[in-house]
Amino acid sequence: METVKVQCSDCRLRKLCLPQGLVADEIKMLEEIVKQPRPMQRAQRLYLPGDTFHYLFIVLSGSLKTYTTMSSGQQQIIGFHLPGELVGLDGVSDGSYCCSAESMEMTSVCELPFTKLENIMSKIGGLQHQVHKLMSKELLTDQQLLLQMGKMNAEQRVAAFLLNISNRFQKRGFSATEFHLPMTRSDIGNYLGLAVETVSRQFSHFQELGTIKVSRKHVIINNPQFLKSITNIEGKYEEEKEASLY
Repeated sequence: METVKVQCSDCRLRKLCLPQGLVADEIKMLEEIVKQPRPMQRAQRLYLPGDTFHYLFIVLSGSLKTYTTMSSGQQQIIGFHLPGELVGLDGVSDGSYCCSAESMEMTSVCELPFTKLENIMSKIGGLQHQVHKLMSKELLTDQQLLLQMGKMNAEQRVAAFLLNISNRFQKRGFSATEFHLPMTRSDIGNYLGLAVETVSRQFSHFQELGTIKVSRKHVIINNPQFLKSITNIEGKYEEEKEASLY
């Protein structure tokens, strides 16, 4: 894959994916190893289960989904990844990826060679700790909603999903109440453990209440407090988890 140089110091997402506290020379060392591939087409796979782990990936634009394939051939989606988020952590422990990663729209990712990253971490004091915290944050992002959904009904699951996406967009400097949902209703249902008809019915229910307004994949949240009230999410969970990592 043809690559071009990336200037991390000029990237609008640097505060999200660069470890905090790095000076200019240290950022330059990271820039030397980071590569940006050409944009991925929709439904293009980034890696497959069993592929040798060489890279972590940072979503530069667009979005990805990660999923496992069961023996029946059915997919089980385990995560959605937005700009500034890490992908590929499933390959760190065993040296090969254990799930598939696929673009949901036109997407661009930065490649971060893990062996070279480890080499740099040995040279920059404190970087290893910073990178581990960054990786832990991504694992929390993946697991947070799944942990919350255990005892939720369909209405609560869809509400929690919308709040989760809203919080993640807000962290990236985008609107928390108006955003584009890149995933299909079918993918949302797969992730939440709901039939696609149930997801569509809940979206319609929230629209009838005036809580949200939906036009295809464009979503406006008019009453986020109502969504929080029915899920018992007060909007502080993610902030507290993130703060505990620093």
